[in-house]
Amino acid sequence: MGERKVRCQRIACDAMFTEDDNPEGCCRYHEGPIFHDGMKEWSCCKQRSHDFSMFLQIPGCKTGKHTTEKPITKAAPSPNKPIPQPLAAKAPTDAERANCARCRQGFFCSDHGAQVRQVLSKDSTKPLVSPANSVANATVPPRTKVVDINEPQVCKNKGCGQTFIEKDNHEAACSYHPGPAIFHDRIKGWKCCDVHVKEFDEFMEIPPCAKGWHNANPAS
Repeated sequence: MGERKVRCQRIACDAMFTEDDNPEGCCRYHEGPIFHDGMKEWSCCKQRSHDFSMFLQIPGCKTGKHTTEKPITKAAPSPNKPIPQPLAAKAPTDAERANCARCRQGFFCSDHGAQVRQVLSKDSTKPLVSPANSVANATVPPRTKVVDINEPQVCKNKGCGQTFIEKDNHEAACSYHPGPAIFHDRIKGWKCCDVHVKEFDEFMEIPPCAKGWHNANPAS
């Protein structure tokens, strides 16, 4: 009986092989995918596509031997150092944020204190950006994260907060509010769909008015 074949774990290969039939150069693969604003790109050869099926059909640009070890994906390094943030008395856990509707959608939460509250002037309905965020947006470029195509992520688009995997992401997967959110004289609402209510719980229930790609990186 011949040696049992196993499947290669390199990204974009997926071939069946045996250790006795695994010469150097028989495997063609990619190092890792990058997902950003709905675009899918191979980090090794920079080839990209919006369509996931076409993206997976791009031939591998690296060669080597087949392997049964799964590749390790890491976050791409940021060219600039992140701006230090104030230390919280007690950092909330990921599970606590995942179960909180406000945290999932990027709103200020008094229970977990993970977001920055938007401050509005008394005579303006436009949300103001805090000085810390203004500096961060001006000096730090969006961070691109290399993730597994089946890794669960939480969408940070306002009004969504759903868990998704990049493999199933598409241009109409997300229902969200493009914003901005408006808080003025105890009135809460969305400028994008011109709906306003008094209670925050009612505000959270306002149906999203736009469709688009899920986005797990609010800075992108």
